[in-house]
Amino acid sequence: MTWSFSIGRLFGSELRVHATFFLLLLWVGLVAYLEGGVPAAAENVLFVAALFACVVAHEFGHALTARRYGIKTPDITLLPIGGLARLESMPEKPRQEILVALAGPAVNVVIWAALVLILGAQTWAASLENLADPETSFLARLAAVNLFLAVFNLLPAFPMDGGRVFRAALSLVTDRLRATQIAAAAGQVLAFALGLLGLVGGNPVLLLIAFFVFIAAGAESNDVAMRELARRMRARDAMITTFDSLSPEDTIGAAGQALIRTTQGEFPVLDAEGRLLGVLTRNAIFRESAEGNNTRRVAEAMETDIPSVSLATGLETVFDAMYRQNASAVAVVREGGHLIGYITRENLGELMVLNGRRGR
Repeated sequence: MTWSFSIGRLFGSELRVHATFFLLLLWVGLVAYLEGGVPAAAENVLFVAALFACVVAHEFGHALTARRYGIKTPDITLLPIGGLARLESMPEKPRQEILVALAGPAVNVVIWAALVLILGAQTWAASLENLADPETSFLARLAAVNLFLAVFNLLPAFPMDGGRVFRAALSLVTDRLRATQIAAAAGQVLAFALGLLGLVGGNPVLLLIAFFVFIAAGAESNDVAMRELARRMRARDAMITTFDSLSPEDTIGAAGQALIRTTQGEFPVLDAEGRLLGVLTRNAIFRESAEGNNTRRVAEAMETDIPSVSLATGLETVFDAMYRQNASAVAVVREGGHLIGYITRENLGELMVLNGRRGR
């Protein structure tokens, strides 16, 4: 994800933090400092850090449960509005999807229960309304927020975990695409309600959550619709077959000239026998040119971890390969590794739009 950076690995997944998360910490600390000085600022920043540690635990609940079904989680990113576990795919068997979805809120319930056992009756006095009350203890507030996160995430609407449970339950009586559309529509209705509450109450956080929920619900519906179309198509249906290529000895300056005279955003780099060595992207050309590296060899700037598929490979497999490796392109090759064509995110999107309209 853009503007995020790695802080290490945990349980086989890369843990990343988005740069805007630190803006949140700065804002929380500044507001608390203006109201109560250094002690208040330190306590509030520590509370946000502890809260987001619980969010990370929530995401690892999903990740570790998905691993039971052979689904890897390349990374988990910490955002100002929560966490995002990037699973390679979601299990499509309803029972498995329900278990993966419920694992996250279950972690928050376990944290809440542990804090209740530590604090006893004091925890029950904490609620979202009095989180700012100095009489409410640090751990009591943390317990209350964990319980809220569990309940909020169980709302039956995308992109919350409850929406995935709702979709899985609907999948038992209808097809997955229709179930997703219903759950996504429920998510957008919820987003509208949250946005209205945010406007009436003057709460910018609710407005931000409403915007995120609305966009994420639509994106989930579109993704499933695209995959349904992709199941009926092959790599040959999507590949680019007319293109300019580069050799590994070409310079960045020569690649820049090729960029100007073509409409390509990616250039396959081939050896003398036509086998793919890598792909040089438009962004790489821009970056190298801006740094004055026009005489640098293409081989030193190209991407080399490019997935390869055959003509008959299902397009859904192409989607997964591109997503799993975060690749700019997928090569379509014949026996011996000779390049026939390649597939990019852009032309996949164009194909899906065209076929989606034709289907409607």
